[in-house]
Amino acid sequence: MTNTRKSGILLHITSLPNQFGIGDMGSSAYRFIDFLHNSKQKLWQILPLGPTDFYASPYTPYSAFAGNHYLVSPKQLIEEGLLLEQDIQSTQPDQCIWKEDLLTKSHERFMQTDSAALQRDYETFCSSNSFWLQDYALFMSLKAHFSNAPWIQWPNDIANRCPKAVAYWLEKLSLQIQRHQFNQFIFYRQWCELKTYAQKKGITIIGDIPIFVAYNSADVWANPHLFLLDDNKYPLAVAGVPPDYFSETGQLWGNPLYNWQAHSAEEYNWWIMRFTTLLKFVDIIRIDHFRGFESYWQIPFGEKTAVNGQWQPGPGSEFFKIVQNELGYLPFIAEDLGFIDNKVIELRDTWNLPGMRVLQFAFENLQPNSHSPHEHTKDSVVYTGTHDNDTTVGWYQNANSKIKKYTRQYIGTDGRDIAWDFIRLALASPAYLAVIPLQDILSLDSTARMNIPGTTAGNWRWRYCETSLKEQIVNRLSELTVLYGRYDIQ
Repeated sequence: MTNTRKSGILLHITSLPNQFGIGDMGSSAYRFIDFLHNSKQKLWQILPLGPTDFYASPYTPYSAFAGNHYLVSPKQLIEEGLLLEQDIQSTQPDQCIWKEDLLTKSHERFMQTDSAALQRDYETFCSSNSFWLQDYALFMSLKAHFSNAPWIQWPNDIANRCPKAVAYWLEKLSLQIQRHQFNQFIFYRQWCELKTYAQKKGITIIGDIPIFVAYNSADVWANPHLFLLDDNKYPLAVAGVPPDYFSETGQLWGNPLYNWQAHSAEEYNWWIMRFTTLLKFVDIIRIDHFRGFESYWQIPFGEKTAVNGQWQPGPGSEFFKIVQNELGYLPFIAEDLGFIDNKVIELRDTWNLPGMRVLQFAFENLQPNSHSPHEHTKDSVVYTGTHDNDTTVGWYQNANSKIKKYTRQYIGTDGRDIAWDFIRLALASPAYLAVIPLQDILSLDSTARMNIPGTTAGNWRWRYCETSLKEQIVNRLSELTVLYGRYDIQ
C-alpha cells in the first residue's frame, strides 16, 4: 500500500469535544486535523460511519452505505443558511431527539430555499446514490412508523417488499423519506468538506468496514437473497467466533451470514458498491474480521453460545480479484487479529494487504510473537492498542506482575510513563504505518476506554476535552515522529 513511513491517530468522530452531545463534523473536527498537522501526523483513523442503534455501536449500523446523521454539525447548517442561530440556543435532555428536530427544521428550510445550486447538488446526490438511498430512507421511515420494531415484525407485505406495499408506503411516507434522503445529503456534503480540508493538510483518512451487517438493517431487508435466510426471512445461521483462550463459549455476534454463492453470481456488485461508496469518504479501508473472507464461523440460528458452530469457506481470492479489477487497486488494511491460521495469512499476503500488530498483545504471552516489535514487518500497521483494547495505561495497571516485569524488561523502562513508552515503540517499529489511539497520546486510564467486547451498555461514549491537546503534546509527538523517520522534514 505504501513504502513511506507514516504515523497517525485513532479517534472516532463521536469522541470529538462538542457542546451538542456526541462529536460531529463541525469546528472541533477541523481543529483536530490542525492538531494532526501540527504534530506531524499523516493519518487519521476513524471507526465505521454508519447510523447506529440504541447502543451506539458503529459495528451494527442500520445501513452499510448510509452515514450517521447525528454526526451532522448544527453550526455548519447555520453557515449554509439551513438553520438560524436561535434554533440551537436551547437543547433537550435527549440530544438525539433534539438533533432530529434540528434536521427537520433544516429540511423545511431547504425545501423553501431559492438556491438552485443547492437543489442541483441534492438531486445529483440522490441520483448517484439511488442504488441504496431510497431503500434506506424507506426502511428508516417504516421503522419509525412501526414504533421501531425490527423489519421482520412489520406487516408481511412490506416486510417481504411486495411491490404494491412498497409503492403504497413510498407515497404514504414520502415526506419522511425525503427527510432521510436530505439527512444523507447533508452528511455527505459536510463530510466531503472535512475530507477536502484533511487532504489540504496532508492527512490520509483510514476508514473501517465491518465485514458483517446487522440483521435489522436496510441491507438485509432490501437484499434478502444476499444472506443466508430461510423462507420466512429468518437467519439460517449467524456469525461469531469459536471458543478460545479468552472465552470458553466463544462469541455469538448474531449477524446474518452472506450467501456467497449469490454474491458471486452478481460478481460481488453489492460489495463493490459498498467499497466505492466508502472510498468517497476515506482513503484507506480497514477490513474488520478479514479472516471471514477465507473462512467464517457459522453458528446455527437460535444457539445460545458460539460453541456449536463450524468453519465454512469464504469467497477467498475470487472476491479480491474481482474487487481489484473493479477498483484498480486494493486500498485495504486486513484486521488479522484473533484466530489466524496459515490460510488466512496466505490470502492476506497474496493480495499484499498489510496486517495489524498490536503492542499490548506483544507482552501478554511472556514470550516473543508476531506482535513483538522486533518481529514486525514493513508491510504491516502497528498500534499501541485498538478501539477494543483497554488504554495502554489501563492495560498496564490491570496486568499481572509477570506481564508488567516482562514489559519493563523488553522496553527498558520503569513503567511510569508507559503510554509514551509504547508510543515510542510503535513509532520506532519497522512497520510502515503506526497508529496511536488518542487516549494513549493523552496517557489516560481505563475510564477512557472506548469499548469492551462482549458488552453492550456504556460503550462508544468517550470524548476528549478541547484543552487536552496541549502544545507540550504537539512538540513531544512531533519530535518522536521526526526521530523515527515518519515525517519528511524537507
